[in-house]
Amino acid sequence: MALKKGDLVRAVREKLETSLEAKASDGRFSSYLFETQGEIVDVRGDYALVKFYVPTPNIWLRLDQLESAK
Repeated sequence: MALKKGDLVRAVREKLETSLEAKASDGRFSSYLFETQGEIVDVRGDYALVKFYVPTPNIWLRLDQLESAK
C-alpha cells in the first residue's frame, strides 16, 4: 500500500539511521520520530513532508523510511 497525503506514519528506525541523510548530518534522531504518529501533509517524488504533533518543525523524509502507524 502506497503512502499518501493524510496518512498517519512513523519513521522506521533501521532505514533512517542507515540512510545517506543520516551519514551526511547528525545521526542522532529524536525518539518522537519513531514513537509517535505523524501526518503526511505533502508528497513530492520520493519524499513526504511529515507533521508530528510535538512542538517541532515539519520534516521531509523519504517514503521508504516511513511506515503506516495504523
